[in-house]
Parts: sequence; structure tokens; C-alpha cells
Amino acid sequence: MSAFHHETGSQTEIHAVTGAFGYSGRYIARRLLEQGKTVRTLTNSTDRHGEFHGKIETFPLAFDNMPRLRESLTGVSVLYNTYWVRFNHRNFKHSIAVENTKKLFAAAKQAGVRRIVHTSITNPSEDSPLEYFSGKAVLEKVLQDSGIAHTILRPAVLFGNEDILINNIAWLLRRFPVFGVFGDGQYRLQPIFVEDFAALAVDRGAQTGNQILQAIGPETFTYRELVGTISQILLGKKRPLFSIPDGVGLAVGRILGLFTGDVMITRAEIEGLKRNLLYVEAPPAGSTRLTDWLQEHRETVGKNYASELKRRKTDCVTCS
Repeated sequence: MSAFHHETGSQTEIHAVTGAFGYSGRYIARRLLEQGKTVRTLTNSTDRHGEFHGKIETFPLAFDNMPRLRESLTGVSVLYNTYWVRFNHRNFKHSIAVENTKKLFAAAKQAGVRRIVHTSITNPSEDSPLEYFSGKAVLEKVLQDSGIAHTILRPAVLFGNEDILINNIAWLLRRFPVFGVFGDGQYRLQPIFVEDFAALAVDRGAQTGNQILQAIGPETFTYRELVGTISQILLGKKRPLFSIPDGVGLAVGRILGLFTGDVMITRAEIEGLKRNLLYVEAPPAGSTRLTDWLQEHRETVGKNYASELKRRKTDCVTCS
């Protein structure tokens, strides 16, 4: 047993988080440590510790080595899984992420993990033409069939200090006099604060039984309303909005991507938005309002561009 282990009664409970040096995983790990839990991370960035140096055990996400993956989960009571990829790229693909997550669940079962809290997405469907949503649906079924007690969390959009979507909308609004929206912009989103999401995950890790929870925030915006709200709060005025064809938006995104060294938007992401897949009819699971958070952070949100590819170079684990 590691010196990190925390004794609770006669048992040693370990909580494992995929990607504790990444985005949502960092907040989950931080909350677990605040509760006095013993925390372990499985990560592709074993040399990145930051605030967790000396506080958590670090293991590689050894998807190509099942015995090693199983060993990294030995003694773990609860696994919080945030591993995923946002889009297909030459260095990572949804199909590979699906197969890797299947291996993670299999290793967890073999290692005797008691419970898994898994991050999915709103409106997953195996019939979806969009790999993000079909892949998430496949993994929900694999977990449900595994026999491991679980909670499946279905967030739409996360916001917080390291957020990409909200930050980069703000970045564009700060730099350009107008803003283009895909189609009519009436598709909806329900952002949840990353700390609310982490609190939800940790709370569900202490539960029993199997649950699916729509992890959405207290505010619902159309995309047009979201952009207008960000603009008004950060700039004190609303930038003019106009509708653009998907192809034009993709072309502009690619041009900006050349300057940022990133993938700003993909056709699949546009399609997911326009199909209203980031909206569900459900009560909110988080309480922090995006509008309040933006007011509090209006001096910093969007000041710097947040790169997905740069983040993945340092930790190839992210929340949906």
C-alpha cells in the first residue's frame, strides 16, 4: 500500500480521477482532497503535478498494457472518468477514445472498483450520425452492462477559468466588430459551472445504485442570447450578430486556426449545436449562473485564446 492511502475505519479507500491535471478532473480531484480523501490520477501527463505535487498518486493511462492499467486501479473504490476527445484529429479520434474507455471499464471491473462516475454528454444516441454523441451512447451502454455501480453525468457545456467555448466566444467578441452565428442561432445551451459539476461528481461517488443525471446549469440560452449576453457583460454593448452558412463559418474558423495553431470549430460541432443536442428538458443540477460568473470575471474572460490542441499536448484527457 502507498503512503498516500487514507484509512477510514478498517478500510483504505482510494478515489481515482482520470486527468486530474486537466480541466474537470482537476476540480474533482481538488474537491476530493478537500474532503480528506486519498486521490490517485490516471493521466497521459505523468510529469505534470502543479498544485497536486506530493498530494496524489500518479499513474499512466496505459491503454496498450491491460495488466498495468488494471494495476493502476487496484485498491480503488471510486473511479471518476472524464477521459474523452473533443473532435477527430490526426493524433486522436473518437473511435480510439471509445475503445480506450472500454479498456478502462474492463480494467476497473477486474481490479474490483466499486463505483464509476462517468462523464457523458446530453442527448447521446447510438443512432446519431455525430461520433461524439454516438460514442458517448456506446460507452453508457458498456458501463450499464458492466455490473459496476455507476452514475452517468450528462453535461452540456462546462464553464470556468479554463473553459474553451465561452472563453473563445469572448475572445472573438473582444477582437472583432461583428459576430457570425450558424443558421438562425436559436439552438439552445445550458452551461454548468465546472465547480458545480465537480461537486456533483463527488457527491454521486458517495451514492449507491445506478443513476443517469442531466448535469446542466440553471440558465438556458439560445446561441444568439449566449453571444449577446457575453458581449453585453464583458464589453458593455452587444456586437452586431448576423447569420452565416456553415461553410463560411468553417472557412473563417480554419483561417483563424492558422493564427492560433488550433482547431476552432468543426462541422460536427456545428451540426450538434444546430440539432439542439446541448439542451434537455430537465431541472438544473448546478446553481451557479453563467451571467453572475461572467460579471465576476469580466476583466479576464476572453483576454487570451484557449487552445484545445495546446491543452491536449499537456494532458490528453478532457471533459465533454
